[in-house]
Amino acid sequence: MQVVDIKPPVADIIPKELKTHGDVRIDNYYWMRLSDEQKNAENPDEHTQKVLDYLNAENDYFDKKLGHTEKFREDLFQEMKARIKEDDESVPYKDNGYFYITRYVKGGQYPIYARKKESLETEEELLFDVNKMAEGHDYYRLGGLNVSPNNKYVAFGVDTVSRRQYVLQFKNLETGEFYPEKIENTTGSSVWANDNKTVFYTKKNPTTLRAERIFKHVLGTDPSKDVEIYFEEDDTFSTYVFKTKSNQFISIGSSSTLTTEYQVLNADNPDGKFKIVQPRVKGLEYHISHFEDNFYIYTNKDKASNFKLMKTPINKTELENWVDVIPHREDVLLEDISIFKDYLVLEERSNGLSKVRIKRWDGTSDEYLPFDEETYSVNVYNNLEFDTDIIRYGYNSFTTPASVIDYNMKDKSKEIKKEQEVLGGKFNKDNYTSKRIWVTARDGKKVAISIVHRKDTELGKNTPLLLYAYGSYGATIPDGFSTTRLSLLDRGFVYALAHIRGGQYLGRQWYEDGKLFNKMNTFTDFIDCTKYLIENNYTSPEHLYAMGGSAGGLLMGAVINMNPELYKGVVAAVPFVDVVTTMLDETIPLTTFEYDEWGNPNEKEYYDYMLSYSPYDNVEKKEYPNLLITTGLHDSQVQYYEPAKWLAKLRANKTDNNLLVMYTDMESGHGGASGRFNALRDTARDYGFILEMEGIKE
Repeated sequence: MQVVDIKPPVADIIPKELKTHGDVRIDNYYWMRLSDEQKNAENPDEHTQKVLDYLNAENDYFDKKLGHTEKFREDLFQEMKARIKEDDESVPYKDNGYFYITRYVKGGQYPIYARKKESLETEEELLFDVNKMAEGHDYYRLGGLNVSPNNKYVAFGVDTVSRRQYVLQFKNLETGEFYPEKIENTTGSSVWANDNKTVFYTKKNPTTLRAERIFKHVLGTDPSKDVEIYFEEDDTFSTYVFKTKSNQFISIGSSSTLTTEYQVLNADNPDGKFKIVQPRVKGLEYHISHFEDNFYIYTNKDKASNFKLMKTPINKTELENWVDVIPHREDVLLEDISIFKDYLVLEERSNGLSKVRIKRWDGTSDEYLPFDEETYSVNVYNNLEFDTDIIRYGYNSFTTPASVIDYNMKDKSKEIKKEQEVLGGKFNKDNYTSKRIWVTARDGKKVAISIVHRKDTELGKNTPLLLYAYGSYGATIPDGFSTTRLSLLDRGFVYALAHIRGGQYLGRQWYEDGKLFNKMNTFTDFIDCTKYLIENNYTSPEHLYAMGGSAGGLLMGAVINMNPELYKGVVAAVPFVDVVTTMLDETIPLTTFEYDEWGNPNEKEYYDYMLSYSPYDNVEKKEYPNLLITTGLHDSQVQYYEPAKWLAKLRANKTDNNLLVMYTDMESGHGGASGRFNALRDTARDYGFILEMEGIKE
């Protein structure tokens, strides 16, 4: 039985005056900020200890208030884990003469990476057993695996803190030897030149974590002698380096939210000078692929808001030489391209749905892959081979587990290489149904909601429903399958995904209509979707729950300030809620890079608009729903003190007796726990909170 008389921690009020454009804000909890050095200090100073004590006190309060659900949460975790095939293996993909395989073993939290030469029948060669590498670490992530052209060496990045600051390292695949050089504070990714010894990589700013410098390293040499190739001076841009699929060019990219620029270098000449493809023009986005004598350019040139495909000769790359290959279409968003020897593959989105279009270079065929379901997700991936008739894509939907499919573009045959197994013996996709509904928002725009539930779930005012959304950065949340979500659906829940403005579900304009001075549309779309579900008897405010993370956590904060009465409970994961203060602080990771998304509050018009919706700044004395907030002490994307301050301010102002708790993972960052099963505990905690609010105990 729940203990009700536990007193929550009360954060000290230490007013700090923040003055901008003549406007004064009082932040009572600004003191909760710690630097990385303070967080990581072996002997914390008095102030650091005070902040850590507060976070731990909130964790203790969470444990006491929800301690009675601990067994249920463990049951949920075991239930979710039981659906996952522990000794699983990826479909091998071929690259440069080797088949690459990712495998999991029973009881293992981390992947094992291996390869086989030329044939799947040959002896397996172990690249990395991450389970062994992760021993002794609370958090461990291996990324950026990149094998040299001669297949003898591999570069890789390791993050043991969860701040996405990777240590770049190297291994000799013939001897198994790890090279002594370790390059700190990188993005983890790298590019080999064709000489098999020169590696290009990106370093981050140690304070803001902006990817800002490209270096060149020669294997076996001292990293402190590495040559800086490029520095991105504009702090609203980040930079990165990659190799074209043709393996003929190394490219340095620079990008902000609205503008891109590329430089290229022949991969056979690592000591040469990079050449700019097209100098940056504010508002011009372009992305390059190489094929024969041309660069193919996916771009928004000529006001092509939904993007189009152009090409230009590799020796005449300036804007005036670009010509259309696939012209702009008002009703079709071009999302990506893949180039093969005989085919051009286009990933498109129209009316919210993903499409895969296959076009022969010789013009003899142009077709779309057929998909039958009303809501689904498809993506083209791991097509590293150039001279092949086979394209690999992934397909799944709300009711169909993920499949990996090889499609023969020549004879039109397809082979399902793997369908995700859902263990436990209880899952039958015929027991579930999904659909899309269209909601008319307050300004007349039609917003889609994708919905899934069991066929035997009766819809009505007593039906529990979880509404999820993100709505920022042009990110489109796919209508994908989830084994963990079954734990809600099988307990009578409806799951709904609102495709609100700020994403690109209905094209680029859908994104433009949900950012900067249009950001309020993101929040009102979500509220209008909520009201539609209530008015059309899918659920009621007594049984309606909302969830969002990061920028989706901002969404949660905004809607409960605007219409708290619509929701029984809300989960806000790593929420970006202190918008104005964060965006005014250029030392915080990602701030300057995001002016094109949120606006620059150093300009008064943006300051005033952001202040109108910033969740932290708009907390009022009123009733709020039951609320679970989650964060990570080492989060580099949304600093832990944003949710911590928000919680403290909510607790000081709310006039209800609803549950308000926060859980801080003291070991992890923005993505939560590492390891395939540890992350399930996060989901079990979030679902356990929702089910507790709904009165479901098992």
